[in-house]
Amino acid sequence: MEILQPPGWARPRGYANGVAASGRMVCVSGMIGWDGQGVFHTDDFAGQVRQALLNIVAVLAEAGARPEHIVRMTWYVVDKNEYVAAYKEIGRAYREIIGAHYPAMTAVQVAALVEDHAKVEIEVTAVVP
Repeated sequence: MEILQPPGWARPRGYANGVAASGRMVCVSGMIGWDGQGVFHTDDFAGQVRQALLNIVAVLAEAGARPEHIVRMTWYVVDKNEYVAAYKEIGRAYREIIGAHYPAMTAVQVAALVEDHAKVEIEVTAVVP
């Protein structure tokens, strides 16, 4: 995998401007903050992010992929302010579960998610060399 950083650009914090990779592509559907049985254990934003990331890692493992194979993440959040307020806790959970690996990322605020209780949904594309 190659991180794409144009010369002279400020280095992004917590994500990459772009990633080039080749290999077996693995697409993970949007994961939300419930467990494998569809049960939410917290209303806390960072707690839901943590569970969504654990869910992502579990699905990746089914394809023989690991967090470092992630090339793209898209985060859908219901409340931008809640997301920003939880940056530190999100960062801790991210580093613990995904590690010091920062793929291309997009985060957008949406009016709602299909699952009413969900505060965040994260979808991932990984490429296994």
